[in-house]
Amino acid sequence: MAEFVSLEVEGGVGTIRLDRPPVNALNNQVQAELAEAAREASDRDDVRAVILYGGEKTFAGGADIKEMANRTYPEIAKFGAELTASLARIANIPKPVVAAITGYALGGGLELALTADWRVAGDNVKVGQPEIQLGIIPGAGGTQRLSRLIGPSKAKDLIFTGRFVKAEEALKLGILDEVVAPDDVYAAARKWAAQFGGGPAVALRAAKTAIDSGLDVDLATGLKIETQLFTALWATEDQANGMKSFIENGPGKATFEGK
Repeated sequence: MAEFVSLEVEGGVGTIRLDRPPVNALNNQVQAELAEAAREASDRDDVRAVILYGGEKTFAGGADIKEMANRTYPEIAKFGAELTASLARIANIPKPVVAAITGYALGGGLELALTADWRVAGDNVKVGQPEIQLGIIPGAGGTQRLSRLIGPSKAKDLIFTGRFVKAEEALKLGILDEVVAPDDVYAAARKWAAQFGGGPAVALRAAKTAIDSGLDVDLATGLKIETQLFTALWATEDQANGMKSFIENGPGKATFEGK
């Protein structure tokens, strides 16, 4: 049984919950349990969408600095590779993923949030990549995912300065997608995730794959990826049911089996 990370499923929505007080610091055990929760959420047919949640007080305060400080180079090289792989597991969950951010998401905590497809936060939240203040740089996707999300200049400003960003600015920068009252964060995230509970799971997976894969290649290659995924959906029952429903009943009334 995992000690710090759990997966709870209700109504087609799986919540990956971090619970390592006081700030959900990402140590070796947490990153391993995150990877396992991501694997389970990916494999389970009853999970149609996923919420990343750290509880009512804090999403995640970053890596465990006390654990990291005295590591040798070989030790930190191993840890860095494992942490990056764990967060990649979450980013590669083939279903819509939303981060429900409370309190703050700093360092590795923001890197975890960046693996999500959508980010909802309380209006009192602070986010940032303060690693530069420790004499290091983000090492679990921050330099790559943040620059792809908001552009290199804005990412450099945040990473070079290590400053904390309040929710309003983070929304304008595009780090956050929705800002709500602190007590409404999880409910807002669940509302976003729940809309995919009865959706065409195979098509949603294809859409996510097309977008994410296309960001890493040139336009011509991205278009080829899209075409392959698009045409492959004609092998699914959801495509047949969706188009039949559209022809007979109009848009938005199809029911899907996820296959």
